[in-house]
Amino acid sequence: MYIESVPNRNSPPAILLRESYRQDGKVRKRTLCNLSDWPQAHIEGLRGVLKGGVVIPAERDAFTVARTLPHGHVAAALGTARKIGLERILGPDDNRCRDLVLALIVSRILDPGSKLAAARALSPATATSSLGDALGLGAVDEDELYTALDWLHERQPAIETALAKRHLTNGTLVLYDVSSSYMEGRCCPLAKRGYSRDGRKGTLQITYGLLCAPDGCPIAIEVFDGNTGDPMTLATQIEKLKQRFKLDHVVLVGDRGMITEARITEEVRSAGLDWITALRAPAIKDLLGSGAIQLSLFDQRDMASITAPDFPGERLIVCRNPDLAAERTRKRQDLLAATERDLARIQASVARKRPAARHRRNRARGRRSDQQAQGGQAFRSGNHRFHAPLRAKDGSDRRRGGNRRPLCRAHQPACRGPRRRGDSTWL
Repeated sequence: MYIESVPNRNSPPAILLRESYRQDGKVRKRTLCNLSDWPQAHIEGLRGVLKGGVVIPAERDAFTVARTLPHGHVAAALGTARKIGLERILGPDDNRCRDLVLALIVSRILDPGSKLAAARALSPATATSSLGDALGLGAVDEDELYTALDWLHERQPAIETALAKRHLTNGTLVLYDVSSSYMEGRCCPLAKRGYSRDGRKGTLQITYGLLCAPDGCPIAIEVFDGNTGDPMTLATQIEKLKQRFKLDHVVLVGDRGMITEARITEEVRSAGLDWITALRAPAIKDLLGSGAIQLSLFDQRDMASITAPDFPGERLIVCRNPDLAAERTRKRQDLLAATERDLARIQASVARKRPAARHRRNRARGRRSDQQAQGGQAFRSGNHRFHAPLRAKDGSDRRRGGNRRPLCRAHQPACRGPRRRGDSTWL
């Protein structure tokens, strides 16, 4: 049996319960019931029963959703960690500290945050993903996470040795570099004022050096005081390679700020290690001056191997980086274009200010000419209420041995008192 919907022109379709059967080798069908008057929910329920389903009473729900947690990103990160054998390297099975450390690593990848935030994200009551459930951690607090980190610190030499056995062999390259990060607080004994690589000047720093395999896989890490220079961290890494990892011959690769001439002389050569680094600008300038480097080498090639008496027993690889040259050219052009824009803006500003300054000067000159009386006698604008044309007086108006008297209007007597500023009787 099945339910069929039959179109009925302008009327609603007819819903029929039908049955198919065979007669004389042909498939025929007959209508058992007309369901057109049934509610749609009843029709769908009957349709599900005919397909082998189970009828659920309408007064209760089929499913109750208590909580949903994201799981896809957890499955990807945790599955990758288990695929590379990270759990076996961290510690033995059935160890809660190991599971907590693994949870911290995966949390750092998925959603970086503080230890308090990680504890809340792993606990069942406040979980933000299925990570805690996948590792079977249960309730987690921040004190447990700090205890797990102390356990991890004690396991660090064994973990680094296991990684070195897996990724390092004699004669391989070893990559080493140093970085730093600022930190808040005043209780860390390693936090010191030093060079800030992240632009946070005036803050406490911690310095850390990372040792990597040729493919970039981290092998060992060590934290130093924040005011430790990069070359000063090299000795401990050489000792680690020779004593802990038992490597007799490796090639140490570092930048020119790390593997300096002093470190090569005092530490690298004495340990029997080879090295790859870059020369500083003064050494390259000396090679250019001595003629050891000829720029014509780069007419046909981008790399050349040379020797120089200043570096006995060493091979110098001279490289031309076209990408770096193009980048420098682009930066120079951008700098010139920015300079041209600044000059144009300054010229436009000066051109706008020049007429205004000329107008102010002309107004000042006109004001001075208006205040200049005939014969050179000047008056302040605050000493009179109105202007009166005056004629210059000659010396006959002076009294004997006296100073020139001030002029007053004819209908007013001469004032014998001292002149007061703002007096209306004075011109």
